[in-house]
Order: sequence, then structure tokens, then C-alpha cells
Amino acid sequence: MTLQSSMAEALRLTRAGKLIEATGLLRKALHVEPFGAAKMPANDVIELTAKRIAAASGRHPEPPRITIKGGRFEARRHAGPAGAIDFMLYRPSSFAPGMPLVVMLHGCTQSPEDFARGTAMNTLAEELGFLVAYPRQTQTANPQKCWNWFRPGDQMRGAGEPALIAGLTRDIIEAEGADPTRVYVAGLSAGGAAAAIMAQAYPDVFAAIGIHSGLACGAARDLPSALMAMKGGNSGEGSSSFSNGRYVPVILFHGDRDTTVHEVNAQHIAAAAEAATRTVLTHAVENGSAGNRRYKRTLSRDGAGRLLIERWSIIGAGHAWSGGDPAGSYADASGPGASRAMLRFFLEHSL
Repeated sequence: MTLQSSMAEALRLTRAGKLIEATGLLRKALHVEPFGAAKMPANDVIELTAKRIAAASGRHPEPPRITIKGGRFEARRHAGPAGAIDFMLYRPSSFAPGMPLVVMLHGCTQSPEDFARGTAMNTLAEELGFLVAYPRQTQTANPQKCWNWFRPGDQMRGAGEPALIAGLTRDIIEAEGADPTRVYVAGLSAGGAAAAIMAQAYPDVFAAIGIHSGLACGAARDLPSALMAMKGGNSGEGSSSFSNGRYVPVILFHGDRDTTVHEVNAQHIAAAAEAATRTVLTHAVENGSAGNRRYKRTLSRDGAGRLLIERWSIIGAGHAWSGGDPAGSYADASGPGASRAMLRFFLEHSL
């Protein structure tokens, strides 16, 4: 069967609701390794299939909530015109009005509590003094708890998941008195793809974004194109990520051995971001090592010296948060710390 005929058959199966069959056909046609074949956890972080969900009696219990030096990790809920969404909010012990706010979007199969552990972002919030919000995707919205970055209805302002995330962000700004000029969003994998969408849809809300192992807004419009984009295809897509007339600075992390989301996606995001700056950027490349991994860091600045794009390629890393805490899923303790680097980048930018 040719690739074209495979794509057509997969689209037919998708429309018929046979997602598992469609995914299997596409992976065979695209020569993608079966889930779990790579040296990564079997429950792939960006898996899009409707994989069978374990019975409630067989699930692992949700880990206890995190408390750090008097900080509070609280369950909250946003309800608005686009619907309702639960989220966790970390308030450091030094909390005071006027703090920055970071919105963290977890990957597939993860939870806010798990993502907080793996990124150690709450620990960093306690150290540096900022609020952290973790929106919670549900199995009702997506069987694998993925943000639906590949659906057109969840790629635009004023509707779907972007409206929910923007709504809870505005709730926090108002309720906690967060600084509205220092609000940022970051995510891993499907969450990274969702963060790219937030930059496109709400450049008036977010001053900078962080994308770890993610994809560009517009990289896919359905399941078949999503799998192609993850493999490294759709190079002409994703240009809409920064095409709304207002540029949002971006920091990127990606492992060069990521077999789930090919690193070429980070290159696509960086290229689209540079085009959207509508100015000539100068590029400086640094090679270094941290945490037993080598890295290549590219810094792109405008004529005034402002850092607009920062891209880290982590040598030998797979599909996991660089410098993360292995107590959480999809976290690689080796390599430079993505969380601290993102915070440093974020705080250099404000609306």
C-alpha cells in the first residue's frame, strides 16, 4: 500500500471512530516504532490513540499534593463561556500581589501533580517568588489526557482549550493580583504544542513562552497529519504560530534523540518565530555541557540586543524534561535544567 493510499484509508478509519486501527496503519506506513519500542516509558507522552483506559480499581492512586516550605498547592476551578476546567495553583510562602505567573501545560498521561514533580517548578517558585498554575486535562476531553493541539477547534482564540487556559489565567491574575505584564506559558510535548497555540491565540496575555519537545501551532489539523508532524513531516506547516501581528518571545528545548517528536519540529518553530519578528536577527551559537549531557544553544537577538529566540538542542536526550526530577514522569535528570533556563528567559520579557 502506498503512503497516499495509507493516508486515505487512515482518514476513513478516523472518521469511523476506529482510532487504534488508523494509528497502527499510519505508524506502519511512516515506519514509526511501536509505542514502547524506544528507550522511553511505554505510555508515550504524546500518544494520540484511544488506548484502553485501565479500570478504576487498577489505577495507581493520585500522588499526594505537594507542600514546599510553607507554600500552598491548591485545587481551583475556572468556569466561563467556553466551559469549565480544573487546575492546581502553587502559591509560594513569600506570596505577595504583583508576582509573575507561569502557566504549565502537562503532556499526555500526566497530571498537574506529576508535572509539578518532574519539572520541580514549584521548588523554583519558592526560591524565586512567582505563582505557578497547572491546568488539568481530563480523560473525558482526551483518552490519554493530551491537550488536543491537532484539532482546529482547539487552535484558535475564543474557543476550545485555548479559551479555557486563557480564562483560568485571567482568573488568577484577578484573584491573586498577579502582574499582568509578566505572565508566561510553558509545556511539554502535547503541552508544548498547546503553549505554541496560546502564543498565537493570546499574544496580549503571555509575554513569553517555553516549548519543550513540542510542535508548532498549525503543524497538524487531524490525527493523520499529527502523526506525520511528530515524525518530522509537514515542514511547510506551523507558520501560523507567530503570524498574528504581535511577536511572543520563545525558548525551546528538544532532545536530538527524541523518537516521539522529532527535533526538526523545534527547528520549524524557531524558523517561524524568526520570520515573525520582521527584523534581522543575529545568531550566536554556544556549545557546552551540563548534568552529564552536551548541548548546543542558539541565541537570536534583534538589533537592540534583545533576546527573542533561544533554542537548546540536548545531545543524546530523548522525550523528557531536561534536568528534571525523575520523581515525575518524562523527566530526565541529566542535561541542563530547562525549568531554571525558562524562568531566566521569561523574566527578561514583559508585555
